[in-house]
Amino acid sequence: MLFDLPDDDTLYAALCVRDKSYEDQAFVGVTSTGIFCRLSCPAPTAHRKNCTFYSTIAACFEAGYRPCKRCDPTGAIAAEAPQLQHLLEVLEKDPARRWREADVEKMGYDLSTTRRLFKRHFGMTFLEMARLSRLRQGFTELSRGGRVIDAQVEAGFESASAFREYFTQVTGLRPSDLNGQGGIALRCRDTPVGPMIIAADQTHLHLLEFVDRRALPREMQKLHRACRGNMGFDSTPITEKTEQQLTEFFAGKRPVFDLPLALHGTEFTKRVWRALCDIPAGQTCSYAQLAQMIENPTAIRAVARANGTNQIAIVIPCHRVIGADGSLTGYGGGLWRKQKLIEVERAYRAVQ
Repeated sequence: MLFDLPDDDTLYAALCVRDKSYEDQAFVGVTSTGIFCRLSCPAPTAHRKNCTFYSTIAACFEAGYRPCKRCDPTGAIAAEAPQLQHLLEVLEKDPARRWREADVEKMGYDLSTTRRLFKRHFGMTFLEMARLSRLRQGFTELSRGGRVIDAQVEAGFESASAFREYFTQVTGLRPSDLNGQGGIALRCRDTPVGPMIIAADQTHLHLLEFVDRRALPREMQKLHRACRGNMGFDSTPITEKTEQQLTEFFAGKRPVFDLPLALHGTEFTKRVWRALCDIPAGQTCSYAQLAQMIENPTAIRAVARANGTNQIAIVIPCHRVIGADGSLTGYGGGLWRKQKLIEVERAYRAVQ
């Protein structure tokens, strides 16, 4: 798991000598090629600046990398379920294809079995992986200043209108809504738990959300209204600081975020969000305990609702709230992400 891994410099040293001791425990994503490998891969070693390390194959896929054909990092998965390997291969060969359930059935695969296997290994279905990959391609093109037609082609959509429709479905906004300058800047950032959208102005972080979260369209629309449409694809010092601190967090080097936050909510929800930030990394609490923390012990349901409306994921750590019996409870980013974030933070608990 990620929290058991050494620092990136140690992992890069292992990559340079093709150390097999990290087999199936650590993987490297190479930004210059878009490929992820085992640390023992026989391919020439990439430059340090182009290497990002991950603890799971799922994290590599979610960060947008495809598996190396030389070291075959998904081979272990193929041994358990060859259909996973086959579907990953056809997705790599035709990333622009609009996959449907009927396409999976035509290949002779049972839909429920396929869905279950992908959920177990990657935290998402095959169709969700395909859609997310296509949207990320288009989002990246727009972030570079490309036209909608360029983003459409990059994402593999048949028409600009189809791309606009899907972009709007996921983000709640049309690409043409995002041409503001000097207001709130948007950037799509890959993380070990999937791509996230960062929305920040020159002084505050307004939103940090998973691209595939169902509440994202509503949150984006609300933010768009709040800034009177002055929102576009760009970067600010707060964007860069957020990206840096996320990297440090996942590397086990930052238990506490130091970012100026713009909290868009009622006074009650803001109290709950501030209380969440008081929960130390590596620790968890129940909704009842969180209600006690804000000195309103009877407001358990209201606390749960406020927890669910948090739109600055990870930084405001709503993933640290669990059921009274110790079980994982609802999380807008998905329970698999909640589990991974808690696992990441075990390293922080060990040194407290």
